Amino acid sequence: MTVENTTPRVALVTGGSGGIGRTVVERLASDGLAVAVHYAGNKAAAEELAAKINAAGGRAVTVGGDVADEGDMTAAFEAVEAAFGGVDVVVHAAGIMILSPVAELNLDDLDRMHRTNIRGAFVVAQQAARRLRSGGALINFSTSQTRLSSPGYAPYAASKAAVEAINLVLARELRGRDITVNAVAPGPVATALFFEGKDEATIERFTKMTPLERLGTPQDVAEVVSLLAGPGRWINGQTLFANGGAA
Repeated sequence: MTVENTTPRVALVTGGSGGIGRTVVERLASDGLAVAVHYAGNKAAAEELAAKINAAGGRAVTVGGDVADEGDMTAAFEAVEAAFGGVDVVVHAAGIMILSPVAELNLDDLDRMHRTNIRGAFVVAQQAARRLRSGGALINFSTSQTRLSSPGYAPYAASKAAVEAINLVLARELRGRDITVNAVAPGPVATALFFEGKDEATIERFTKMTPLERLGTPQDVAEVVSLLAGPGRWINGQTLFANGGAA
């Protein structure tokens, strides 16, 4: 007789207290995964989300820390393992976006963004590579701006292009462990981060960029993450452009 394994898979979502990361947490919890909601500064929002999931019958904890600090992330992964017994899925959604024409860019802003977006991606990927269980998945976040190349996005797109460069290399380094490594590259998504600093004409231009003639939603992106975290096992070393056909 085959005994069904009822132990839930475990996901850690960096940047899970807000924005797209929060929606990803909610989606993975609805998929039946135990979730760890990571936060950098907004502890209250992370705890509110975890409490909501637990009240609905799911399993959730919170972990904090700077994604670019190896000590913080070691402690975060250890906390998840202590709470749930291991880690199966890591979704690295934490990041910052600073927009500026190249000629006007404050290089201190460039350094700050690259520390979070590039060093942070390496720190989290390093922990994931060491700790993910067989059948696991690392899902990074890139951006469709690595292809759309809109003015003002060069510093941000450069930091995310580095994230894309990790995927296939790390997937090959993890040969034999049944672990996938992919990235999701959203197009324009209706979040507070997207709307910040944009006038109506700019928002309309981004809206018309896709054949669907709408902005994406966090749920659109979370759906792709759900695929990569679960049934999409034959997708590996790839960047999936979740952008509604933006060109």
